[in-house]
Amino acid sequence: MTATDSPAYPSFPEGSDAFPHRNLLGIAGLQPWEIQYLLAEAEQWVALNQQSSKHDDRLAGLTVINAFFENSTRTLLSFEIAGKRLGADVVNMHAAQSSIKKGETLIDTAMTLNAMRADAIVIRHGSSGAVQLIADKVDCPVLNAGDGSHEHPTQALLDALTIRRRKGEIGGLKIAICGDILHSRVARSNIICLTTLGAEVRVVGPPSLMPNAIEAMQVTAFTDFDAALDGVDVVMMLRLQNERMQGQFIPSTREYRRLYGLTEERLTRAAPDALVMHPGPMNRGVEIDSNVADDPSRSSVTEQVEMGVAMRMACLDVLTRRARKVEGWS
Repeated sequence: MTATDSPAYPSFPEGSDAFPHRNLLGIAGLQPWEIQYLLAEAEQWVALNQQSSKHDDRLAGLTVINAFFENSTRTLLSFEIAGKRLGADVVNMHAAQSSIKKGETLIDTAMTLNAMRADAIVIRHGSSGAVQLIADKVDCPVLNAGDGSHEHPTQALLDALTIRRRKGEIGGLKIAICGDILHSRVARSNIICLTTLGAEVRVVGPPSLMPNAIEAMQVTAFTDFDAALDGVDVVMMLRLQNERMQGQFIPSTREYRRLYGLTEERLTRAAPDALVMHPGPMNRGVEIDSNVADDPSRSSVTEQVEMGVAMRMACLDVLTRRARKVEGWS
């Protein structure tokens, strides 16, 4: 199945007009049909990944570099599996093993990676804008695997794919995103993605973890978690980004759990069939209780991981079509 023959999606422009971007650096700037196109393209990989043989050779002969300047388990493993299932040669570069630790500048690293003639580079970096800087210096497509507090586009896409498969159309859904909105690139990318697709998005958290003028992103801001949950179709929990906090943002994790922890009792305020999401890693007993996170009828936590591989396969496939001279991708 391809994006253009799935009855669940509208028709798309042909070839490169469907997704004319060289890189995937963020959700900001993407049109609704471009997001929908990537979601639809991922469906074929969801199906493949559920088969006993999970391999496709369309990226055979291509080299994908995963350059992670920040620690990661889920995202790095997901991109590595995605590249290998498509037949690519995948090389992982960890910051602790790189010359960055010896004083090499980010631009020098970008030029070094470019000289190796990679066919796609996946980058995670702790500084907002660093991925854009590297993308400007290399000749191949770049995928942003998270940069600082800026964006994490493939996480938002896999979350949208999960919601769509559980709920059907995203447009018109009421979605609450709760937690550390201020520091979360996942929150930012999801807000942009979900509002672009027509969802009503609520954000909730302590005032100290809520960005100024967040309403400009077409969301409704709450500090009362119970009020924010009223009738929502999806509850997306976020962990506290302690590694990005400079200073004291909450009195204690115990107090945070009391006000913003998702419990079974609190979840009753949402719609009866509300979907519970979490991008991981979870702080069980802080932002979410185990009995909620592990409820197979309500929680999509493991499904999000599964959709992540399929979504990243779709992005690698689409962004390398020009280099592979796929018909219509000039």
